[in-house]
Amino acid sequence: MAREREHRALMTRPFFGLGAGLGLLGAFVLLTLAVGSQVDRTAPATALAAVGRFDQTAYDATQHINDGILTPLAKLLNFLGGGVFNIPFRVAALVLLLVLRRFRHAIAFALTWALSEALMTATKGYMDRMRPPNPLLVTHGSSYPSGHAVAGAAIGISLVIAFIPAGPRRRKWEWAAGIFAFIMGLSRVYLNAHWFSDALGGVLLGAGVALTVAALVAMGDRQVIGETPHDEVLEPPAFEIRTPRGPAEPD
Repeated sequence: MAREREHRALMTRPFFGLGAGLGLLGAFVLLTLAVGSQVDRTAPATALAAVGRFDQTAYDATQHINDGILTPLAKLLNFLGGGVFNIPFRVAALVLLLVLRRFRHAIAFALTWALSEALMTATKGYMDRMRPPNPLLVTHGSSYPSGHAVAGAAIGISLVIAFIPAGPRRRKWEWAAGIFAFIMGLSRVYLNAHWFSDALGGVLLGAGVALTVAALVAMGDRQVIGETPHDEVLEPPAFEIRTPRGPAEPD
């Protein structure tokens, strides 16, 4: 019983989390195929022409607004999503999880970090996509997917899973993490640092990895314990319908 009281679940519904994570990763793969390798193309041209046309439309629309009051905010997000800030931040979060003895959460957090970065790096190398012209800051490397969007989604969602207790009350924080990741991606488009599809691909990759890894760790945890931990049992309904008993029925 003591072990159950000390247990803190990563997810209340790990199979649902796994399905959502794999669905996001599947969407990332489809978008990657739609963008296509840039060996024989010049951005924003894509394998699926409609994607490239939308990227160009989004870029053109951005040129009318990206010299306004949102620029300092976008550049702040650029700093938060860059390695100078997010690497020490992730290390600090990982150390805190270990200090709190939330070892399964620490494993999921570290695996999300490593896997999202590895997949992002491999995809960037394969795609080798040119960045948009006239960026408002210094950019390096391939454009697809956006590394800031990957980091924003992976860090935000994995932090929520690591530090917010599993259950219905976590839902609003998961949505907040997803919205933050999308805003991070849009800020990259605003700064002419990435095409829109780069930002969307980064959000899909980071969120997909975070949910998939957490779900797999949670499912493995159930197998080790041998039963559903008490803090993963769904709350009883507020009321239940009871069938009336006749006078002859035993109570």
